[in-house]
Parts: sequence; C-alpha cells; structure tokens
Amino acid sequence: MLELLKRKEKVVGIKQTRKAAEQGKLEAVFIANDADQRVVGPIKQICEENQITVYSTETMKMLGKAAGIDVGASVVGILKS
Repeated sequence: MLELLKRKEKVVGIKQTRKAAEQGKLEAVFIANDADQRVVGPIKQICEENQITVYSTETMKMLGKAAGIDVGASVVGILKS
C-alpha cells in the first residue's frame, strides 16, 4: 500500500494533511502507529467525517521514507487525481 506514496501526489505533515482533508482534496491518509495519538486523533476524526480511507503504517520513519523525505512523518495524505 505504501507504493501509492511513490506514484501519487501527496501532502506530508499534520497541518498540510488537515487542510487538504477539510477541503475535500484527499482520497486516503496514512498514519504512523508510533505517532502521538493526541496529534493524529483529530486527523482520524476529520477522515471519518469526510469518508477518507485511513491506512496505518508501523513507524514514522517508515512512513517518511515511503513519502520520499529524510525524516519521519506522522501523517501523509494522498491527493485526489
């Protein structure tokens, strides 16, 4: 599933992902299991409200690498085509 991050346009990070979700621009969101739940909880709620598919990844490091950045990422959103 992480292969989607390499092929599709994306937003990385809490602020950008939240903004895109609120604007209805996302088709899916990846959330790292080791991310702080106080931080990612509101994103999960926005995704539920807007029927955006949520996927989990093991670690922030793995998610960041899949998104093509050199640091860990707690949240990555896949933009609608």
